[in-house]
Amino acid sequence: MTNKQIGGEHYNSKAIQPIDYILQNNLGYCAGNVVKYITRHREKNGAEDIRKAIHYCQFILADKYGETLND
Repeated sequence: MTNKQIGGEHYNSKAIQPIDYILQNNLGYCAGNVVKYITRHREKNGAEDIRKAIHYCQFILADKYGETLND
């Protein structure tokens, strides 16, 4: 399935597809999104993808560790 990408080419050049890494490491939704956004930020949405990754890290921090960051 990883040789087919819907909506762009930003993962095709990667040595390891984010979905393969996410599934093989059982990362779950939030951590998987962190991997996805960090992997593609240079080829797709730049700083917006970094902000999205940070946002998902904040979800993990709150859910798993009961902590929040002061904005």
